[in-house]
Amino acid sequence: MLTKDDKINNSSSVPPLGAEGARNNLYPIFLKAKNLNVLIVGGGFVAEEKLTFLLKSSPDACVTIVSPMFREGTKELAKKGCVSLVEDKYKKRYLKGKHIVIATTNVPEVNVKVHKHCRKRSILVNVADNPPYCDFYMGGIVTKGNVKVAISTNGKSPTTAKRLRQFFEDVIPENVDDLVKNLNEYRKTIKGDFEEKVETLNEFTKGLVEKRKL
Repeated sequence: MLTKDDKINNSSSVPPLGAEGARNNLYPIFLKAKNLNVLIVGGGFVAEEKLTFLLKSSPDACVTIVSPMFREGTKELAKKGCVSLVEDKYKKRYLKGKHIVIATTNVPEVNVKVHKHCRKRSILVNVADNPPYCDFYMGGIVTKGNVKVAISTNGKSPTTAKRLRQFFEDVIPENVDDLVKNLNEYRKTIKGDFEEKVETLNEFTKGLVEKRKL
């Protein structure tokens, strides 16, 4: 049985590299978008696409979009969520109070300017289709109730992320959320400290997986 120190040392070890000596070093997190202020710069197709997927995953997200023009589809999306449309050219004053910024304009100079301004203010920024100017990527996302799976290709292939998303949407059963809720209730009945609860749940869920294989 591993000791606490063994677990720490084991968890901090570096995973083996891929066949070509490269691996994805991104750290995935799940943000409570309703507690954050998001800014999208640009009003074209890419901006609408980013807004669509953001609201699909987090309908309660608070978003501001700044652009001289907006697509009709973007205007309709804005009516369904907490989205503010500002008809104006980008100015750095729009960064005030923002936590995350996504630049989507078709003018590279503007996107670079947005990136520069955000970096100076320690604001996370994503310049669409320009990995060197991204602090994060918006990957493929699968949501089944309380279960959410995020997929990243390290910015190399959004198309692959899309295909993987479609695959997981098919293979993850709709009733997986029932399992999560039941396990949450079961967890409340387990005695012991955190580590003991984890071990008990691990054994229980391992049994479920083994039965599924049969």
